[in-house]
Amino acid sequence: MFDPVISFTAGLIAVLAEPLGSAPLAIVVFTLLVRLMLLPLGVMQARGERVRTRLAPELGKLRKRYGRDPERLQREMAALYAREKTSPLAGCLPSVAQMPFLMVTYQVFVSSTIAGQANTLLTHGLLGVPLGQQFAGTVAGFGLISGPTMVFAGLFLLLVAVAWVTSRRMRRTMSEDLQPAALRRMLPLLPYGTVLVAMVLPLAAGIYLLVSTAWTAGEKAVLHRPALAGA
Repeated sequence: MFDPVISFTAGLIAVLAEPLGSAPLAIVVFTLLVRLMLLPLGVMQARGERVRTRLAPELGKLRKRYGRDPERLQREMAALYAREKTSPLAGCLPSVAQMPFLMVTYQVFVSSTIAGQANTLLTHGLLGVPLGQQFAGTVAGFGLISGPTMVFAGLFLLLVAVAWVTSRRMRRTMSEDLQPAALRRMLPLLPYGTVLVAMVLPLAAGIYLLVSTAWTAGEKAVLHRPALAGA
């Protein structure tokens, strides 16, 4: 079912790589094109977050009033969200929409053949590391302290930096009225999960993940600015 999509994606990355002279750079451009296409979802997320922030006092009142009746509390909160035409899950839309693209990028760089032909993208690399290479295989083949392993280490460090920025922003914007204490402790840790994901992905998919998460951090910085809160 995904074969035509995988074939199209591989062809697009290959086409981009020709004028750019670099398959890794083509992956960066491909990721930026995907995120640009999904920008309307980011705008919807920003609007939904502003609505939820505005609703925080009312949500706090509902929790105080129906805190001992969880079922009634959920019904009242659902009704409030419905009246305001938003959802507590609206902020997940961009992340959910990203998953198919990440999966396709993964498949492109783990498939030896695409549409019955040899996958020439696997011959490309970044600083000597094949784009289809994974971290575990690199360590097994070259050792923990080696040039190829350091390429992955650099990718992981950049992902940690983006995760730190994202986590810090989440801590600043979370509200006691919007999230319970346990959720406020857990949510800021989730961005660091991208590092664990990158450890099992091919290098190409890791590059996609880095560019995409960096875009998300920048998008939130722009679309969720206080100055836009009244927009």
